[in-house]
Amino acid sequence: MHSFEGHIKGDKPVVIDFYADWCQPCKMMEPILREVKKNIGDRATILKLNIDNSPFYSQFYNILSVPTLIIFKEGNVLWRKNGVASAEEILHHLNFHIS
Repeated sequence: MHSFEGHIKGDKPVVIDFYADWCQPCKMMEPILREVKKNIGDRATILKLNIDNSPFYSQFYNILSVPTLIIFKEGNVLWRKNGVASAEEILHHLNFHIS
């Protein structure tokens, strides 16, 4: 099992969904991320990170609102979006970075 750092430093793109259980827009992301996973398969990883349970990462990545989506690859931030994103928007950005 990979650690957070292990995932984001890998050569496969990783979408991190910074969320909170109390956040209504965050709940809207669940079916969107399932659609992204269905379309992208194993070519990218999708992880959810609860900001209330992970204050270090929330502060480190300056998460000021949720949901916030960040795509990482090889330790680099490739794309970042605050608020709800469509599956098409996420897939558009992922497809640029899939080997």
